Order: sequence, then C-alpha cells, then structure tokens
Amino acid sequence: MQIGKDKIKELRARTDAGIMDCKHALKQARGNLEQAINFLVQKGKAMASRKTGRLTKQGLIESYVHLGNKIGVLVEINCETDFVARNSKFKEFARDIAMQIAASAPLFIKGEDVPSGEIDEQKMGKQQIEEYLKRVCLLEQPFIKDPKISVNDYLISVIAKVGEHIVIKRFTRFQLGEEKDKGKKE
Repeated sequence: MQIGKDKIKELRARTDAGIMDCKHALKQARGNLEQAINFLVQKGKAMASRKTGRLTKQGLIESYVHLGNKIGVLVEINCETDFVARNSKFKEFARDIAMQIAASAPLFIKGEDVPSGEIDEQKMGKQQIEEYLKRVCLLEQPFIKDPKISVNDYLISVIAKVGEHIVIKRFTRFQLGEEKDKGKKE
C-alpha cells in the first residue's frame, strides 16, 4: 500500500514520531490515522517498559514559580545521559512537570509511594481508591496541557521520543503561608 506524504506529515505533526516510524505505523494501520497513532502509542509503551531497569544518573533540577510568586516548585528528573538532559524535549518535559506539580499539588509520585495506612480498602471502594490516587499521585493525574492523557502517558511518550529511561525522582512544592513540615518548631 502506498502512503502519501501528507498523511506521514500529519501523523508526524500529531505524534512527533520519526518519519520512518510514521510511515511504518501508517502501513500497519492501512492508512488509518487513528490506528497509526494507537500503534505508535503502543510501540512507545513497549519501548518505555524495556528501558525501565536502566540507571538514570544524569538529568536536571527544574524550578517553577507561579505568577504572583505564591507557589514554587523544585523537581528532580533523571535520565541516562547528559546528552538527553540537554535535549529540548527533555527540558520541556521537566518544565511541564514542574507546572503540573504547581497546579495540581500532588503528594506522591506514584501509587506505590502512598503509605499503606493512607488507603483503607475496607471503607473505600475501587473507584474511590482510583480517584484518590488521581488526586494525590503525580503520575496518575490528568496532564494539565492535555487532560485526555495522564502524566504517566506523557512520560512514556517522552521516553519514546528521546530513547532513554526517564524518572521523576522527587519534588518539593512550596505555597506561601502553608506549613508543610509539621515537625518543624517555630
């Protein structure tokens, strides 16, 4: 099947995937754009899962101060090489994550980070637990720039684009007048 340049350009514009990946995805989907996007997403997820065990000793610390200077965020995001840490896609991702944290105030990075006493499975139904995790876990939250996807989906797409394992290591969110450290003496 012959795939037109216009379709390849459109798929590339919508996904940021490489030209050959777009061409291959469109061939697999027999020219159907939505199926090709789905194919590329699945390919990205598979690539991300293969890279999970790799060491991430490079990266950057991104800061974000919201308008009015009342909310600030520091976030550490790691990758495998300093080459990727300097990459514009990686830097954009770090900036987006810092803004996400400022906007949505997560308490944890992922569900496994939530202390066992926080969720009472006897009192909470499955849907309540999922909603709670979406509220308090960064990776579970809808992405502020595209609420149709989660922050984890965004992370996977960036891993697919840069070709390295990426980890959101830790973050701190400051809000004026909010005392986060309850053990701190005045």
